[in-house]
Amino acid sequence: MAEKFTSTHNPILPLKHHVPDSEAHVMSDGKLYIYGSYDTKEDVYCSEEYHVVSTGDMKEWEIGDASLHGEKIPWFNNPDAPKYPGIDWTHPTPFIQKMIQRDIDRGVDMKALFEAQQNAPKPPLLFAPDCIEKDGKFYLYFCMSDDSEGVAVSDSPMGPFTDVRQLPCGGIDPAIFIDDDGQAYYYWGQLFSHGVKLNPDMMSFDPDQVVDDLVTEEKHFFHEGSSMRKIGDTYYYVYADMERGKPTALGYSTGKSPMGPFTYQGIIIDNDGCDPESWNNHGSIECVNGQWYVFYHRCSRGQQQHRRLCIEPITILADGTIPEVKMTSQGPGKPFGNGEMIMGYQACGVTGKCYIGLDGADSEWLTNIEEGDTAVFRYIESAEGFTGVELDGVGSGQVTVLLNDQPAAVLTVEDGKAKAAFAEVKKGNFEVVLKFEKADELSVRSLKFV
Repeated sequence: MAEKFTSTHNPILPLKHHVPDSEAHVMSDGKLYIYGSYDTKEDVYCSEEYHVVSTGDMKEWEIGDASLHGEKIPWFNNPDAPKYPGIDWTHPTPFIQKMIQRDIDRGVDMKALFEAQQNAPKPPLLFAPDCIEKDGKFYLYFCMSDDSEGVAVSDSPMGPFTDVRQLPCGGIDPAIFIDDDGQAYYYWGQLFSHGVKLNPDMMSFDPDQVVDDLVTEEKHFFHEGSSMRKIGDTYYYVYADMERGKPTALGYSTGKSPMGPFTYQGIIIDNDGCDPESWNNHGSIECVNGQWYVFYHRCSRGQQQHRRLCIEPITILADGTIPEVKMTSQGPGKPFGNGEMIMGYQACGVTGKCYIGLDGADSEWLTNIEEGDTAVFRYIESAEGFTGVELDGVGSGQVTVLLNDQPAAVLTVEDGKAKAAFAEVKKGNFEVVLKFEKADELSVRSLKFV
């Protein structure tokens, strides 16, 4: 049954829901719909189902019932299905070269491991999707763990999606875009991307018309996760960007045609530091009620999985560029204010060994804390001023609280409780850093600035 909830802070969804790879679209009813994968596994990405997230005001949200099931896709594991061409081991990209060397250092044969994975039986996992509306129908484009790609249709943006059709391509991370003239374009790929015009039925294309290498790792730092938008007369190709060595960033390239050529522009957001194991990113940009946002994910629990939907406002400058923004706890809402509870799982950056993890049967706290670790919460704000801070959790320790890099208080935690007054009233907007000087089985459930 669909679940409704209120949220303005990151992560957006209730903790039991993990929706990464977020493609956000405002549909003709004026509401925002977010299409993504659905993490449920401990050791692999995604699952056998999708759930659509929606909102009309970025405050009141709904997450729907399963909109598509992987086990119902009739062609899954068909050996004759189109396949991703895979890695060219004779000319590996710079990223693959780096991974090969890393695994050599670990005593692992990456090529043998990759080929074994390619040939092993796979569960019907549904990877990152996208969706678009045309003539009152909603077309969901999806990919699966056997490299197959397909499309399904619904009369509702929430699904369920039926009438599945296989597309004549293999790979991951489909993206859909309809230009002002009504022509639809389909994109997909990893390390190098592909694009093609869709036929008017929105469910087929001519394989001979596919254009390869629209963006690539070597020229555009492209890893995966294609997403296309148009702002003015400029086309924005957004994707997982590995300029900084691993694909934790969302970057973008721009062009004057939906099929390029594209010029690399930079990074919009980087989730590196959300968790000690942060590895990938995948998202989109969308304008909602006049404000542009970036939709992305952050992992948790000291794993690459359990990725959470997060949102940040962004700015499109007059020259068309997008300044990089930081991850925040605040999200699309206002900063945290006087007396407002900030949960430990809302930390937007960590260093050391600590991470957002399970601490009890149904809760997630900032946990696994060791001496020297830090955690960041952005932002708190008060015109009246903050006079002190309170911490609730378990264990004991000593925590220095920094506001905009300046020490503001020292918390001595005993039996999970601590409070301290500031030497002077703190007015304005602040980034909060917790620096853990001592930690004895310490976990943070919440903070409150008063």
